[in-house]
Amino acid sequence: MTIVSIRFEGDRIIGATDDGRELWQSLLYYPRLRYADDSQRNDYTFDAFGIHWNKLDEDISFESFEYPHPEPEGLARFFLSHPEINVSALARRIGMKQSLLSAYINGLKHPSEEQTQRIVTVLHELGQELLSAHY
Repeated sequence: MTIVSIRFEGDRIIGATDDGRELWQSLLYYPRLRYADDSQRNDYTFDAFGIHWNKLDEDISFESFEYPHPEPEGLARFFLSHPEINVSALARRIGMKQSLLSAYINGLKHPSEEQTQRIVTVLHELGQELLSAHY
């Protein structure tokens, strides 16, 4: 399968395939594209494996359009929607390896209910600390 054309709609990139399908992915996975303007988004090239935005330093493989979760869910959606949260520092605070938390965020691994609760508890604590900030 090869993507032959793309377009952007809202927070999605939609690819038309050479076999007549339309596949999409959330731009939450690609923050450089999500925050790019139309001229930056339209400055891309295709090669045998994917789509490249040289000026944005972004690449999307054709095969990624067929991944099972085109829209991030759960913890992944939260963290991808809030890039201002430093994942490395949060992982230290949780007592978890940064690589494991990143794997959860990117959908490469799925946390158990217990792990999810640990992460959410620390996020709630952080939220309470932010709410109590005075200056």
